[in-house]
Amino acid sequence: MYARDIAGRELTFGVSGKLIMNALVMYDHQTDTLWSHFLGQAVEGELKGQQLEFIPAVQTTWGAWKKVHPDTLLLSTGRFRFDSYVRYYDDPNAPGIIGETFSDDRLGRKDLVLGLLMAGEAKAYPFKELAFQPVLNDQAGDIPVLIVFDILTHFAATYSRRLDDRELSFVEIENPEHGEVRMWDEQTASLWDGLTGESLEGPLAGERLQQLPSNYSFWFAWKDYHPETLLFGEGAAAPAS
Repeated sequence: MYARDIAGRELTFGVSGKLIMNALVMYDHQTDTLWSHFLGQAVEGELKGQQLEFIPAVQTTWGAWKKVHPDTLLLSTGRFRFDSYVRYYDDPNAPGIIGETFSDDRLGRKDLVLGLLMAGEAKAYPFKELAFQPVLNDQAGDIPVLIVFDILTHFAATYSRRLDDRELSFVEIENPEHGEVRMWDEQTASLWDGLTGESLEGPLAGERLQQLPSNYSFWFAWKDYHPETLLFGEGAAAPAS
């Protein structure tokens, strides 16, 4: 998700019909500049080099979201749309329409990852690893980060573990309700909601962690755009070929 304003100018976007390394290319109606949706960056045209502001968002089920935000508005066409990509999702040997750009067998091509880009350093967290560590304290560059994951809904989010001048560490609370991730911090024993990053009970009740931009992606797509990416559980990236 991106903000649509550049230097005080509000842009509107459409689909160009082009692809860059299998990823959608947008265009803006105001200047016909082409934009990479994966990078949020203008790649050709009047605004080339400009960067859209990345707005953190989460992917979860409607039920889990509505429980936390009961008054939310729903964007809907009112019609059911058949997902013609279901067979593509399930085919492990189909890396996009034009194939992968770099070979990297540290993961399967269609393995899902949560990608994080901080201070120019890319790091990928495989869903299959997060399933065993749904509340993960980690470090991205010099930023202490918290990765929160729910295997039932494939919800994942990334937060900074810094709150004011304090660095927190978190522990999962087992057996939450369906679609929920609950945790407590080891410093104050406050209770936190993983979906919102808000403290619900304890000394820090009402405080909210800063959500960091992250990217849901197939492994083949993430490593094509970030061939030097680190992979959670490894010390360094494998060389691209």
